[in-house]
Amino acid sequence: MKQTENTSPAIELNRLTKRFGDFTAVDGLSLTVRSGEIFGLLGPNGSGKTTIINMISGLSKPTSGEAKVLGHNIIHDTRVVYAALGSVPQETALYEELDAWTNLSIHATLYGVHRSERDMKITDMLNLVQLYERRHSRVSSFSGGMKRRLALARALLHDPLLLYLDEPTLGVDVQSRRAIWNYILDLKKKEGKTVLLTTNYLEEANALCDRIAIIDHGKLVALDTPINLKRRYGDTVMEIETASSVSPQLSAKLSILPGVSEVIQKDKILKVTMSGDELSLTGQLITLVTQETNIKKISQREPNLEEIFLSLTGSGLRD
Repeated sequence: MKQTENTSPAIELNRLTKRFGDFTAVDGLSLTVRSGEIFGLLGPNGSGKTTIINMISGLSKPTSGEAKVLGHNIIHDTRVVYAALGSVPQETALYEELDAWTNLSIHATLYGVHRSERDMKITDMLNLVQLYERRHSRVSSFSGGMKRRLALARALLHDPLLLYLDEPTLGVDVQSRRAIWNYILDLKKKEGKTVLLTTNYLEEANALCDRIAIIDHGKLVALDTPINLKRRYGDTVMEIETASSVSPQLSAKLSILPGVSEVIQKDKILKVTMSGDELSLTGQLITLVTQETNIKKISQREPNLEEIFLSLTGSGLRD
């Protein structure tokens, strides 16, 4: 059943800071996650994501600043936050030697699901993730994708308002990944739940998230919708195949057009990287090229989220 719409923010962070000795893991972070949205929290290793999640979950106390979950202060109302939060950690932490039904039954008991509703809720959740037929099978016999789906069912069993998913499709096959994506999208569309998602799969963030926050060195680097991030921080790449190679003079003329950041010529292919008013630039490019040679084919590629991520956080390896 779809929950009543909640207009207050699901998460509010106000100058949230966490220090470990001289090291600042989270540095004055302020952001808001709206109720009913799928919100992506992205960043390289060591960027502060895990520390942020630990504070939101009440597992770690901020050095300064404030965090509220569904209007509740995480320090003063920790029990309320626990009850409202469902979590699928990167390590699923299932009882491998027990069957799927018993795993969910234990969780239902821990979260106070009433005995009269328990069997029905467990059945509903197992049907949701298409594991009801395997309810009496040991979890140790499950594939990676099945374990992720069972962990998702477990997190939803007590009907949380906010769901935190850490790398929800890590190590699963393509079919399971798509199935889990569909479950997550349905949680928003049909149930009205808020989902906080961390992932290293940029394609996943692009497919699922309404908005994305990119964190680096404990600070907010960018926050917007995937489309707007690509528009603001990415460059469009246009490839023009010509009937004959263009002159160096034409390449030089193209490279100084306002909004063009790079022109690469290889044989009869011109690769032009550009930003700004793409429609106006495209017209100018075509006009200039056709003054010298005929155009055989034009293709245009939008920047992808991975390119944006790397441009904002760098490509160096992090420990």
